[in-house]
Amino acid sequence: MGDADITLRHLARRRPEDLVRALVPETRPIEVLGWVDSQVTNIERRLDKALRLRVGGEPRVLHVEFCFALRDDVPDRIVEYLGFLFAALRLEAPGEPVPPIESVAVVLSGRRRRLPATGKRHIAWPGRPFSGARFRIDAVYQRTVGELRARGSVLWLVFAPLARNATAAALREVVAEIQAGAKAAEERAELYTALLVMAAIDPWEHNLLKELVIMVEDKEEGLLRRTPIIGEMIIEAEQRGEQRGEQRGEQRGEQRGEQKAIAALLGRLFARRFGRRPTSDEERQIVERARAIGPGEVEDALLDLEGEALIRWLAEPSTRPRLSDPAEVERHDLG
Repeated sequence: MGDADITLRHLARRRPEDLVRALVPETRPIEVLGWVDSQVTNIERRLDKALRLRVGGEPRVLHVEFCFALRDDVPDRIVEYLGFLFAALRLEAPGEPVPPIESVAVVLSGRRRRLPATGKRHIAWPGRPFSGARFRIDAVYQRTVGELRARGSVLWLVFAPLARNATAAALREVVAEIQAGAKAAEERAELYTALLVMAAIDPWEHNLLKELVIMVEDKEEGLLRRTPIIGEMIIEAEQRGEQRGEQRGEQRGEQRGEQKAIAALLGRLFARRFGRRPTSDEERQIVERARAIGPGEVEDALLDLEGEALIRWLAEPSTRPRLSDPAEVERHDLG
């Protein structure tokens, strides 16, 4: 799982109603019951991409997949995930019908030409009737800032740097709206972190990251600089803005900055579990683990392990090799 995915999952868990309001085109009343949490998570640990709903009083499940791009393996991953999800829901209520499931792929970057509204993965024999999975495609990077704003939530404002018409002036308004719409300083910091992560993706080459950092700092008077690790990201972003050089080197710098932003989110998750900020050694261990095995695995450990077991796990040597080449990192799906 990629860095942008973990940022967006974190925000989506805070505001599931805002996610559903934009992705479920229904005129009937919608009730959000919560994220799927199943005993099948020992097989597939990230079933929290699926939300339980009632639409017009009837049970439904919404599966949301954040994708860096609509690569060829995305339909395969959706079919695979739906198999785990269907099994989980079936085991939870033996003999009961499994609620209807709909999948949406939220795409963050890709080709300039319009993506289709739907995708599918056909798994039957050639020439046979369709068997497999169909899913909706929400290419947020192909939308305008106004379209994202019309979704009526600060959750969708974090995608504004991806918009095809994003400008410094538009992002200045977005930063002000987030400041007014966030519930507390901690949530503002998380939303601003997501803005920076999205700006680093930069599918339209707007090059607004440095300006966005300055806007946030001016508005919040040092909020991000006082946040461990994010402050380092800001300094690196400013240095990159002054030293635009060889493109591959810039990609590596943006990858490092994005990883540091994610590490800050993991640090806040640690704080929620332990009631304190991580020490400098613990923070370093979190960063090293996130870089070595992926932030998704670290997030799962922070959610699943208790007390000393978590501390011991952080201290263990990492076994998965790190993807240090941005070209290799980019080839991995975020979902």
